[in-house]
Amino acid sequence: MSTPKPFFGVLLVLGAAVLWGTTGTIQAFLPEARDPLLVAGFRMVFGAATLFVLAALAQGAFAGFRQLPWGWVLAAAASIAAYNLLFFKGVLGAGVGVGTVLAIGGAPIWVTLSTIVVLRRRPDRITMFGQGLSITGAALLVLSGGSESSSLSGIILSILAGAAYAAYSTITSKISDAAPSVTVAAATFGMAAVLVVPVFFIAPLDWALALSPMALLIFLGVVVTGLSYALYTKGLQTVPAASAVTLALAEPLTAWLLATFLVGEANTPAKMAGAALLIAGLYVVSRARPAD
Repeated sequence: MSTPKPFFGVLLVLGAAVLWGTTGTIQAFLPEARDPLLVAGFRMVFGAATLFVLAALAQGAFAGFRQLPWGWVLAAAASIAAYNLLFFKGVLGAGVGVGTVLAIGGAPIWVTLSTIVVLRRRPDRITMFGQGLSITGAALLVLSGGSESSSLSGIILSILAGAAYAAYSTITSKISDAAPSVTVAAATFGMAAVLVVPVFFIAPLDWALALSPMALLIFLGVVVTGLSYALYTKGLQTVPAASAVTLALAEPLTAWLLATFLVGEANTPAKMAGAALLIAGLYVVSRARPAD
């Protein structure tokens, strides 16, 4: 499979983030009795199945499994499994707004810190400036007008979710050239799906077995997870992890647009300012040099 051009890689990452931005709208239609760990479990299982189907359709993808560094794949799988479980559980306690900012907005900070501490390398100033704009914009966009109460446990889980997501992105970026991108994604999510299997034995399943909730869970797994991470993994071949996790902040921007134009949620000047800052930050990051 060919390596995407840098700008095309940016578009792939943004496309993934737009799909992730539909998660909140989908969850709004799930039963109130839903268990967040089970939502994450179904998301991983259906997402992994989708990625294996995509790998089966891609020429040479299955042969690429022999080339994978399985230790790193396991680390990426553990990271993405932890992110999903921590995020869905975290937002339940912290609130959707606070949880999203701490998890998704915190990921660029974690990647930047790891780059400085572990690699002894400071990200370029353009990327850091874009990160600052994007994180500030996301915070304004998601938190403005909110009256959510946040528990300490929810806040901690959301912060840890951001760290796990940053770790997944960094590791996947490191191994993105080891095999076709869909092979990397399928292997990672396949192992992650195995890691989350225990939640199906400890969480109540009754609410998920009705036709409507199951259809939504399938869509969440197939499109919002499987297809999106196929795009994201492909994009990581040319987009540095620090830039990719910042571009992923298009997720709350998408969620805001859906809430405004589909759900009819009221807008505020602060949210408009946040959207403007976020778009400006995404533009700056997309124009940064592609090297880590």
